[in-house]
Amino acid sequence: MCSIIGAIQSREAFTFVQQGLSIMHERGRDASAYFDGKMHYAQNPITLPPSTAETIIGHGLHAIVSTLPQPLQEANAVFAANCEIYNWKELAKEHKLTVRNDAELLFKLLQKEGIEKTLPKIRGVYAFVYLQNNTLYLVRDILGIKPLFYEKKNGFRFASEKKVLSLTATELNPRTILAYNLKTKKLSTKKRPFFALKPLLTKDILNQVEKKLKEAVMIRIPEQKFALLFSGGLDSVLIAKYLQESGKDFTCYTAATDEKSPDLLAAKAAAKEMKLKLKYTLISKEETKKYLQKIIPLIEDNNVVKVGVALPLYIAAEQAQKDANKVIFSGSGADELFAGYHRYKASALDKLNKDCYSDILKIYERNCYRDDVITMNNNLELRVPFLDKELVALTLRIPPEWKLHEGTEKYILREIAKQKGIPTQFAERKKVAAQYGSGFDKILEKLAKEEKKNKSAYLAQFSSVKNLKLGALISGGKDSLLAAYIMKQQNYELSCLITIKSKNTASYMFHTPNIHLAELQAEAMQVPIIIQETKGNKEGELKDLEKALKEAKKKYKIEGVISGALYSNYQRERIERIADKLGLKIFSPLWHMDQEKELQQLLDLKFHFILSAVAAEGLNHSWLGREITKKDLENLKELNKKYGINIAGEGGEYESLVLNCPLFHKKVQIKDAEIIMENENTGVYKIKKAALSLNRCFT
Repeated sequence: MCSIIGAIQSREAFTFVQQGLSIMHERGRDASAYFDGKMHYAQNPITLPPSTAETIIGHGLHAIVSTLPQPLQEANAVFAANCEIYNWKELAKEHKLTVRNDAELLFKLLQKEGIEKTLPKIRGVYAFVYLQNNTLYLVRDILGIKPLFYEKKNGFRFASEKKVLSLTATELNPRTILAYNLKTKKLSTKKRPFFALKPLLTKDILNQVEKKLKEAVMIRIPEQKFALLFSGGLDSVLIAKYLQESGKDFTCYTAATDEKSPDLLAAKAAAKEMKLKLKYTLISKEETKKYLQKIIPLIEDNNVVKVGVALPLYIAAEQAQKDANKVIFSGSGADELFAGYHRYKASALDKLNKDCYSDILKIYERNCYRDDVITMNNNLELRVPFLDKELVALTLRIPPEWKLHEGTEKYILREIAKQKGIPTQFAERKKVAAQYGSGFDKILEKLAKEEKKNKSAYLAQFSSVKNLKLGALISGGKDSLLAAYIMKQQNYELSCLITIKSKNTASYMFHTPNIHLAELQAEAMQVPIIIQETKGNKEGELKDLEKALKEAKKKYKIEGVISGALYSNYQRERIERIADKLGLKIFSPLWHMDQEKELQQLLDLKFHFILSAVAAEGLNHSWLGREITKKDLENLKELNKKYGINIAGEGGEYESLVLNCPLFHKKVQIKDAEIIMENENTGVYKIKKAALSLNRCFT
């Protein structure tokens, strides 16, 4: 698509804009321009004429609809966008606007209708800056497919890519309209509503989804030469079928590590059966290492999963660009919308759409930025029909049994595929994650082993900075600390801990036994902690959580929150709602982890933890205060069979306290404690005195 950038009230405005456009040049090779009171154009940002203005808005053009240069301006407004509006012609006709392309339509519609009336009408993806009178607005599409970052530094600055700004830059939350007042120099925000889950659709569901999916693909087909990322899986095969029906010429692209990679075998078979043009690229272990040097700085992330997916995406996009394509299609979003991941099978059916909603809410952090910068670096515009706004709105309201049916994930998509005549072997192909299907995860494993490192440590060497700064919600128990550990192992920066002390021992949201020891654990971890007290009523404790997260964001500059939720939708939904409101990303690495596997992982990682409270048949005073071992895990499994208790204690059967783990520099030692039993199966282990060991003693 394009790049947008700007510096407001900054003495370094021109230098920042020129350098930023140069860094992002692959996003917009067709033209560079900036507005500082009048327009300045060049083919290359390096040749842009200098300016002494302190407010400059710049744009790099990747022309799809036309070569109309931006920024656009009228008497009281300036506008620059990275957008692809698929219904722009219809909107121009409806509102009687004379425009030359989608960006101009968006600008004129904003001028006529205002932001809040315009956005619901737009079908497409966008990130734009709109300076009207003395207020500058930054806005993204509701799913966050197109990126936008900002910071209050040397005035106010923004850009399409974070690497153009400083390490403290903030990603604009897609559900937020940001306004900067040039007179007061203050920022304000307005939240946008997200999608609804109800009412559920009841009639003609298969045809409704098929019609909307076909429409989402067809409106994205460009006049220029285009391509499709193709794995031979259900999602890309379905898109290929619709593209084929359009009569347009296109080529499928695949990247893998050898001829026997599952995705390549499937792609070849599907291409042969469906008579599709397929090009594939094979990459060796040594070549992979060279690509890592490009890709990790590009995506600004060394998370193992993100990098594993980025490799085949980048290599396929690179080949598509060499073949002079301007647009490339992807099946991204289908798994999140239609319950394609294995973990969805652990969801209660009536909660399935909530899980899909949660993943769609977070997709901008997981997938969108990575995919956008990779394709744009190869001068390709990425089109993702599964993330069409109208398709998403429809899909989140279909009955869950259409997504997960008798163990079959993405059931409705498979039925649509069969209805369209796609052979059963492709319609029924099971999900294989891109990093595994392409073979790149095995290559990363081999490269890491050669340097005697795990994959996270190996990938960290390709980046000079940590991933996002995160705050971990901790209670002192095993789940919250394991979640924090997992995120740290994935090269995220653990900036602070956040603990809520509830006076209500029956709190729905927060762990209460021995919560005072969280401060001692923070000291053991050598990580600062924010303690927020709450009376513990349902509404009040959520306000107190919001207060604590606001403090963490302001004081420790956190960009996201770690939650140790396993199965509690009550907790996860409320944490996500508050975090999203504050523009914080949400990480729940334990979500729907198998209970037995979680306990086994804790023991394998040498987490030393005790039970600090029990409240279930089969558990008694003998469990309190004792460190959990593999033998105890076997006992818990037996109690699960006999009484149905949750092995991980997620149902409130027990609470835990971590005394030592790989995050700790010193061990927590209990000096004085007592067991207080309410009845035979309900009691607490009350710790009166504890201290840290003199020396590090983690084993």
